[in-house]
Amino acid sequence: MKLSPAYRLASTILHGFDEYRARFKEITHDASRRFRDAAWREAQQASAERINLYEEKVQDTLGRLRRTFEHDVLSHCECWREARDHYAELISQRLDYELAETFFNSLFCSIFHHRHIRNDWMFVYSSREDAAHHSGIELCRRQSVRGDWQAALKWALQEAPLDNQFDDIDRDAELGAEFLTANLPSVILEAQDSEIELLQSVFYRNKGAYLVGRIIGGGEQVPLVLPVLHGTGFGEEEGASAGLHLDTVLIESDEVSIIFSFTRAYFQVEVTVPGEFVAYLQQLMPQKPQGELYAAIGFFKHGKTEFFRALNHQVAKRDDQFIIAPGVRGMVMAVFVLPSYRTVFKIIKDKFDPTKEMSRENVREKYRLVKRHDRVGRMADTQEFSNFIARQDHFSPECLEHLLEVAPSTVYLKDDKVIIKHCYTERMMTPLNLYLEDCGEEETLTVLKDYGNAIKQMAAANIFPGDMLLKNFGVTRHGRVIFYDYDEICYLTECNFRHIPEAMYPEQELADEPWYSVGPNDIFPEEFGPFLFANPHMRKLFYQLHPDLFDADYWKGLQQAIRDGRVIDVYPYRNKQRFGGSNGELTY
Repeated sequence: MKLSPAYRLASTILHGFDEYRARFKEITHDASRRFRDAAWREAQQASAERINLYEEKVQDTLGRLRRTFEHDVLSHCECWREARDHYAELISQRLDYELAETFFNSLFCSIFHHRHIRNDWMFVYSSREDAAHHSGIELCRRQSVRGDWQAALKWALQEAPLDNQFDDIDRDAELGAEFLTANLPSVILEAQDSEIELLQSVFYRNKGAYLVGRIIGGGEQVPLVLPVLHGTGFGEEEGASAGLHLDTVLIESDEVSIIFSFTRAYFQVEVTVPGEFVAYLQQLMPQKPQGELYAAIGFFKHGKTEFFRALNHQVAKRDDQFIIAPGVRGMVMAVFVLPSYRTVFKIIKDKFDPTKEMSRENVREKYRLVKRHDRVGRMADTQEFSNFIARQDHFSPECLEHLLEVAPSTVYLKDDKVIIKHCYTERMMTPLNLYLEDCGEEETLTVLKDYGNAIKQMAAANIFPGDMLLKNFGVTRHGRVIFYDYDEICYLTECNFRHIPEAMYPEQELADEPWYSVGPNDIFPEEFGPFLFANPHMRKLFYQLHPDLFDADYWKGLQQAIRDGRVIDVYPYRNKQRFGGSNGELTY
């Protein structure tokens, strides 16, 4: 029987998706071996490869479609309507059906250049909105506590599927039990039915392995995350053999949410049933959007799908309008927000301010760099959209007028619709310069310290933010300082940090122009103070908190560590929470 072009189209796309999933699973499965062998640089490379993999497989499949089918078939929407129905049937029994739908959408959008976004022709809404059946696969392992928290924690560590032995598992279990008995709610501590429940899969990222689950008892629950590191390996070289140790215990929902933050690299974790896995994680972090959780475990394209669906739902409610984002307007980006959705939308302007010497493509490449790089909890993840469409009355008149003025090649009107050809979205944060306006002295010190730590931690990951002005950083609901303006970002190792040469005579210091030569990549940390802070008091506080940031030798030391191949640790929890190890913020 000759199969219809639509059925063959659906089958070809599914074949491409299967190739993507097979390679994705291979990279993810090998994370346990990389952790076992302390192959930290290889882990970084694998993370970048897995991010790039999606677009590579979409392009491979697109090429296959174009070689296999006539243009008239690929460009015929009715053929795609039929193909969508066939595809929905082909994936109806799959455990990863929602990821398969997103892959279909990616091919459709590639063919039609993000036009014709209709549920008839692609999966604007899921094919299994109503009743996705439960797989029956057991996600978790469990252990009753019976009043012995040390034994329960020893079980949690001992039975984890980790290849390395713990240096002193009894000591780790004792430290963890002391923490739990001092910090758990009494209703759980005293309950007869208390148990520890952990996901079977281990979450790997950077130099850490994370056991994730919850503690249940007395009708209550708290999340539980057990970060495991190589025991004496804080200063070990690549591939050095070391035992393991429990680094801390996390039981606060906000702390766990930070572990899964949109500012961090995606976890490498084996996931059999993505939807059920994400649903479990959402029980631990109820305020975390579903799209962010999909992204956190590596399915960032489907995270984008979930974000788009939630955004459409929010816009349809028409509770508010898009407005210009509060704060100083950008030199490169026009930024607007939907206040009720806590998301910012960023559009590259047609003309940049004169001090910005770069092209549109330069800016896009900076955003791609951040997407591929380890964001170390200090750089916001972004989603990229083409042909975003909304009704004119969804925009405030001032916002729409501004967008049409600064980006006419990107934003235009068609009937009652606003068409945005290209934009980025990020989680909304309070701009740091605005946040500091309302801070008292103690909170100012806390925020300035975190601002400096953010700069240091990005540098540890080989990222120099370029434009470090306060307006380019934001503060999250957890009070963390995050960088979000990427147009001048570069690798730290590309910079040439210099001390300002001594003037040969006093008149040189008073001249309008510097008395020394300045190359295109030259950076003089001694000049940071006046550049970052117009307020002398705030400048003095920052210098007291982070004097090393004003010293070129500090930056050169970081550069040398990176060139030597040392992967610098940046922990996703407060240093004072750690049971042992370094007392510093960064560890080599």
